[in-house]
Amino acid sequence: MNIKRRQQHDPQGHSSALNDILFILLLFFLIISTLANPNVVKLSIPKAKSDTKAKQTVVVSIDGKQGFFIGTSPVNIDSLKPFIARAIAKSQDAEPTVVINADKLATADNIVAVMRAAHDLNIRTVLAVDNNSR
Repeated sequence: MNIKRRQQHDPQGHSSALNDILFILLLFFLIISTLANPNVVKLSIPKAKSDTKAKQTVVVSIDGKQGFFIGTSPVNIDSLKPFIARAIAKSQDAEPTVVINADKLATADNIVAVMRAAHDLNIRTVLAVDNNSR
């Protein structure tokens, strides 16, 4: 009698689909991280103790060299009002808001110029500050 033993198979999990899933997750998180804040102008903003949330219709940034940016595109101070009006018209928000991101080195005159341009267009302004009170 020739009785053969069955060969026992080693249990192995197939991990080929796991690589695809990890790649898709990595790609998803990379795309989301770049879309999180598309208006990036490197600034060191002032600090405050309170926190106010406002919808960012238009973001006006003033860097340390007193340069103005709407979003990421540079703007001259003389053409600030038409650029803000154009950006508000594109957004079509019921309550538009201009968020001012000003560097610590930005002068008060430039911040007030942005506020004055928004006031002339009857738009609410919010000054962005860092929430850490150190």
